[in-house]
Amino acid sequence: MSAGGPTTHRNSLGSSLGLGEKLFATPAERRFVAAVDDGLELVEEGLLREIAFADEIADATTRYLLAAGGKRVRPTLTLLIAQLGDGATPGIVASAQATEITHLASLYHDDVMDEAQMRRGVPSAQSVWGNNVAILSGDLLFARASTIVSGLGQEAILLQAETFERLCLGQLHETIGPREGDDPIAHYIDVLADKTGSLISTAARAGVMFSGAPREYLAPVAEFGEKIGIAFQLIDDVIDLSDQPAETGKKAGTDLRAGVVTLPVLYLRELARTDLEASALLSEIDRIVEATHGEADPDVDQSSRLEAETTLDDEFADVVRRLREHDVTERTRLEAHRWANEALEALSSLPSGPVKKALTRFADRVVERSA
Repeated sequence: MSAGGPTTHRNSLGSSLGLGEKLFATPAERRFVAAVDDGLELVEEGLLREIAFADEIADATTRYLLAAGGKRVRPTLTLLIAQLGDGATPGIVASAQATEITHLASLYHDDVMDEAQMRRGVPSAQSVWGNNVAILSGDLLFARASTIVSGLGQEAILLQAETFERLCLGQLHETIGPREGDDPIAHYIDVLADKTGSLISTAARAGVMFSGAPREYLAPVAEFGEKIGIAFQLIDDVIDLSDQPAETGKKAGTDLRAGVVTLPVLYLRELARTDLEASALLSEIDRIVEATHGEADPDVDQSSRLEAETTLDDEFADVVRRLREHDVTERTRLEAHRWANEALEALSSLPSGPVKKALTRFADRVVERSA
């Protein structure tokens, strides 16, 4: 794919949140689905318009990841919850666009921080243009999201500012790591809440704020969004170890090898204090990660270097398999289910109907997914 203008792609409630048509059988439920899908089309058209800069370079770089696709989970959540009120009002459509652009901006920055090579099936932005251009492209997108939000009033501006603050704090805390005396696992969950949960929570809150829905629904949907965001990221930790690259779109252990903190490794570190087998596996993981990020010896010829890399790859594949089969990975999956269940409990005050039905199924899909 070129770095030129994006092509419009049709998203739907089914493709974004993984909800099949069979879930909505009655005429009223089908009208609900159609209303959400029509709103998504308006959002998509607006994204193409909003991510447009007079500068040719900025236009190409900021549209790059939009063109690569994405499920539009956050806009879909906003539009779905908006059905508790007046549906896809102009404010709902604008807020959904702003949230998706904020998410898009964070991807540019995350990929630089994590030195990621791929995103959405294409080379990451910094792989194409370098770190500086990728960071500035993300900054431009954050600015554009703020411009959109400025037209929605003071409450929306404050919500956007608080969300942006949490995104930055989450990245900062992830980068620095837990301080002495901090519980590493609790620290990690806090990072997930800030980096992922906050924006999904914002998308959910916007669905109430700009649709005229009863304000008493604000707190429940906000809690749902934050907790389902944590569950989503914990399942990502499990998926990182998957040996199904055709489904996940990346090699098994990509985050592990990059040294990115994940819950299975944190559980393994905790267990390694008293378990010799866990300690041995952890030592092998640390050795391989260190070797991967180490400087190549200039005195070693290319043939020997390639042979050493092949050996390292084989060893890494083995430790990924062992970690995938270890109890700590299943423990991570169960923890994701716990957060998803708490997210659903937060919805107890919502009225029965297609919105609550869809949110419930969405929570189930989050923890069932394999990619």
